Amino acid sequence: MSHQEIPKTYNPKEVEDKWYAHWEKNGYFHAEVEADKEPFCIVIPPPNVTGQLHMGHALDETYQDILVRWKRMQGYNTVWIPGTDHAGIATQARVEDHIRQELGKTRHDLGREAFLERVWEWKEEYGGRILNQLKKLGSSADWQRERFTMDEGCSRAVREVFVQLYEKGLIYQGHYSVNWCPSCSTTLSDIEVDHDERQGKMYHYKYPFADGSGFIQIATTRPETMLGDTAIAVHPDDERYQGMVGRTVIVPLIEREIPIVADEYVDPSFGTGMVKVTPAHDPNDFEIGLRHNLPQVQVIGLEAKMTAEAGSAYRGMDRYECRRQVIADLETQGLLLKIEDHTHAVGQCYRCNTVVEPVVSKQWFVKMQPLAEKAIAAVKQGDIRFVPERFGKTYLHWMENIRDWCISRQLWWGHRIPVWYCRACGAVFADVQDPDTCPECSSADIHQDPDVLDTWFSSALWPFSTLGWPENTEELEHFYPTSVLVTGFDIIGFWVSRMILMGLEFMDERPFKDVLIHGLVRDAEGRKMSKSLGNGVDPLEVIDQFGADALRINLVIGVAPGNDMRFIPEKVEAYRNFANKVWNASRFALMNLEGFDPDQHVLSNELNLADRWILSRFETVTVEVTRHLDRYDVGEGARALYDFVWSELCDWYIELIKPRLYGQDGERSKADAQYVLWYVLQETLQLLHPYMPFITEEIWQHLPHEGETIMLAPWPQSHGRKDTQVERTMSLLMDIITEIRTLRSEKQVPPGRRISAIFQANADLLGLLRANDGYLRTLAGLETIDLQDIGEKPQRSIGSVAGGVEIYLPLADLVDQEQELERLGRELRQAENELARAEGKLSNESFVSKAPETVVVKEREKAAALVDTAAKLRDLIQEMQEQL
Repeated sequence: MSHQEIPKTYNPKEVEDKWYAHWEKNGYFHAEVEADKEPFCIVIPPPNVTGQLHMGHALDETYQDILVRWKRMQGYNTVWIPGTDHAGIATQARVEDHIRQELGKTRHDLGREAFLERVWEWKEEYGGRILNQLKKLGSSADWQRERFTMDEGCSRAVREVFVQLYEKGLIYQGHYSVNWCPSCSTTLSDIEVDHDERQGKMYHYKYPFADGSGFIQIATTRPETMLGDTAIAVHPDDERYQGMVGRTVIVPLIEREIPIVADEYVDPSFGTGMVKVTPAHDPNDFEIGLRHNLPQVQVIGLEAKMTAEAGSAYRGMDRYECRRQVIADLETQGLLLKIEDHTHAVGQCYRCNTVVEPVVSKQWFVKMQPLAEKAIAAVKQGDIRFVPERFGKTYLHWMENIRDWCISRQLWWGHRIPVWYCRACGAVFADVQDPDTCPECSSADIHQDPDVLDTWFSSALWPFSTLGWPENTEELEHFYPTSVLVTGFDIIGFWVSRMILMGLEFMDERPFKDVLIHGLVRDAEGRKMSKSLGNGVDPLEVIDQFGADALRINLVIGVAPGNDMRFIPEKVEAYRNFANKVWNASRFALMNLEGFDPDQHVLSNELNLADRWILSRFETVTVEVTRHLDRYDVGEGARALYDFVWSELCDWYIELIKPRLYGQDGERSKADAQYVLWYVLQETLQLLHPYMPFITEEIWQHLPHEGETIMLAPWPQSHGRKDTQVERTMSLLMDIITEIRTLRSEKQVPPGRRISAIFQANADLLGLLRANDGYLRTLAGLETIDLQDIGEKPQRSIGSVAGGVEIYLPLADLVDQEQELERLGRELRQAENELARAEGKLSNESFVSKAPETVVVKEREKAAALVDTAAKLRDLIQEMQEQL
């Protein structure tokens, strides 16, 4: 139970590295299955194995770590499973750049096996970097359970899922319009395409009728695709064109004769109500083509260059070069009508920002509609809850409009599709194990599909693959479903929805109970952080400058779930100052707890007002913080703690008890003050620990305590010490002291100068002031106190009002009565404005009926107090005016 003085200044670098190593060495992050305990499990959204910590990661991991540390302290069997994602496109691109720079070679020069060996080497060398960076943030993940989406267990899970879906007919291969990235040389699913508004052009030109009787007018933003047109479409109910359906027109420049067809997809109110149909280069046109049996003419190849189908004049051109040439040729032939400015959405690869090209190719797909039904019901029925609730609507909109998922990628790095083709008999089959022969004809002449699975396929299995599925492990039995998923709104479609689909399909149970959605970290101007803007901030640099605790609490404090936060460096500095405030207050406490042993002290039956007040306020903040965390309102929990620690504990309670700690009220009072200070400080550190783990551990270890680490200390509980009357009494005294301090400051009275004060109030309030005049003398700097019934106002003095008490300071020589009238006038206007706001709330039926009763009662009490304050201020002003 010994304790010792802590250094004068707080050094985050020394403290953070020391304690993280200690926690990890002693296995405090690790959890085994304890069947008699309620489980709490979080799986980390796996960052890219080649990634580097950015502010989005820092926010995400801070939220998770706060919840994990809190639940661990509450006694749950808590596990937080970390890991990384193999990130197919990003990792392969990184390694390809490396071998190009180092060896001057491409992956094709090396061959598939040699290239993959290089990628694994890269992964081993750099793959752990981001997880080590997460440790600097304080993440208390169970590193003994670290996973990788391509480790042996996850790879087996991927194959099991693929084969089961394949055998159920839910995975199929077909020609389909897919998104193709010419730079990454692979397909992209719909949600891997970012759509940005761009300023472009709308080109209007003629399509001559084949019979020479005239022409129709068509408009497009991509005239180069005209070379692949195989029809013109109109709406079947558009009376303007009913006589044209079945006629044919000539595609300009390429001289292809194509039909005019009727299709309900066409919007008759947009443009001319006629659209060109290019099945090979637009997903909607592809569907029209299937309905009308139109040919698919691919005029743009996989490298975004024009093919032979585009005609000899354009073959080999870049798509944008071809666009310019097509426009020039149309103008030369008199077919170009006009060019207009036009803003439209352009699809870009989410990895490299290259404009995506829709192409028709043979790919593997998952049928999503059969899987989506249960996933939609799970959210609608409340089995899975989104926080905030509005993001459930985002999820449902995506699920209810779901398209089949293209899962094949033309890459080498990733989970290779477990499908084999037999050259001897033509059989196509899937297998969990690598087969030696064809199951149909026993031929050994088989080869595996060259493509790999979309990275998100393995990520979709993360909640159960990381717990050992397809084996029925004790971890899977105990920790699944996981408790909460913490992630950003931008991957609800990419990841959250697919985990729900797969969890319900393969575990027949939701993958998590709650989905906590956080917003983005933006810069000080509210802009999204990006490489192009150059406004990104390195979390490690912030940690190096201000400490991890300051960064953590800055990221979450006051931010409601789902809302974006603005990163302002000055705010991090402010929370570093908060850490210093906690440190300095704790240092003072430790200096005044020398020789104190809480086990040897029994609290007095009649505690001092200040002690009862801080115990009551601590009870309130304990309940409040726990309630906020229960609702995932992490930011408001931090705000409540910050206000309590800074203002009530440090600025008030410690100042109130200093005379007692110095022995001025006797040894018994000193011991009581020491005990309450020790108790509230220790318990406050435990409340603060999930938010600021490092500084709280360092201070806690110096206090008298039980247990090895604050990480495993019990979460503070309510002990029935809430005392509303004590809080009101202390609130009044604090208001009076604050008013006197304000008056002293305005009149520039030196802090060390003790002055006199006159208080006028009713008998009850005068009795309260008489019983607690020691606080007023000490904290307001008063020499004498004159308690009077309400009556004649002292002349030549400055006055104020607090909670029904009229305060007068006889500083006649310092008072300019004109200035004093102005000040009182300002106070009156402020009181009247606050009263108007309070009365406005109370006259609002919605507020009165929907707000908690305690909130309404508090608002009524506030309004009544403001009425009293305003009346007293008017009296003061009137009397002073009469004296002029």
